[in-house]
Amino acid sequence: MPTPSLAADATAVRRRGRERLLDGKLVLGIVLVALLLLASLLTGVYDIFGAEDGSEMFAITRVPRTIALVLAGAAMAMSGLIMQLMTQNRFVEPSTTGTTEWAGLGLILVMIISPQADLLTRMVVAIFFSFVGTMVFFAFLRRVTLRSSLIVPIIGIMLGAVVGSISTFVALQFDALQNLSVWFAGSFTSVLRGQYEVLWIVLLVGIAVFFVADRLTVAGLGEDIATNVGVNYGRVLLLGTGLVAIATGVVTVVVGNLPFLGLIVPNVVSMIRGDDLRSNLPWVCLLGIAIVTACDLVSRTIIMPFEVPVSLILGILGAIVFIALLLRQRRHG
Repeated sequence: MPTPSLAADATAVRRRGRERLLDGKLVLGIVLVALLLLASLLTGVYDIFGAEDGSEMFAITRVPRTIALVLAGAAMAMSGLIMQLMTQNRFVEPSTTGTTEWAGLGLILVMIISPQADLLTRMVVAIFFSFVGTMVFFAFLRRVTLRSSLIVPIIGIMLGAVVGSISTFVALQFDALQNLSVWFAGSFTSVLRGQYEVLWIVLLVGIAVFFVADRLTVAGLGEDIATNVGVNYGRVLLLGTGLVAIATGVVTVVVGNLPFLGLIVPNVVSMIRGDDLRSNLPWVCLLGIAIVTACDLVSRTIIMPFEVPVSLILGILGAIVFIALLLRQRRHG
């Protein structure tokens, strides 16, 4: 049974989180992100205003791409926030725990076993492998006695490297290396009407995260505290892992790898607003959308009329932020 003091503290945290949601600055953030999305709709080589089929091309390419930017950016930023809470580590996100690599392994196996598999089948397999890979990461983590802030992501990166090597070997054996490189080079170039709709699933994931945000926040305080306030730690851990696996699997199938996004966004938001998931969730989603959209705009215009993968821009930005976080932690002990 939870003690009265701990239960009262948990209730107070939830009450403060709801109050902090009603922030006037959030409206300004929404307006700024909307302007970025408008710029995305208007950016491109094709003349949507002068061509006869401009409106049709706008609906086929620009609108789906912008919607995909919103859903993928919010999903991966939210996934990073959940994983950082569950591992109590600021440097953890799907690309530093091997989750993305496991999804890629699932995709390559589907392509080999069933080359004609539809998008839904590939997505289900990617989600399953993402879930298994994340649970393998947590299983390794439970056996590590030294839990410094750097050891945890290093374990994840090592596991991801092993799984990535297996995927590369399998792809080489079946002449599918090009497909693998395309999947891991996160890009919105191929996002068209009729090929992105499964991304709407991550909207349901976001809604689910909002409803269980309090439990995830309490679970992020550790197993002992979560148990004391009446939260089933193991069940919440499985729930959080499942939500992350769904988001990562769907985004990997449609867009590819978006490195460091789940690392950058939650850290920036937490440094400014604290660690309450419910009150931070709208800001995490907004900032994730803004960063992905800005990077996509750069990728589309830097060598126009050609494009570079958005993962390249994200990787450069993420590496800079990652080093800055390391230096900041060292400076503050």
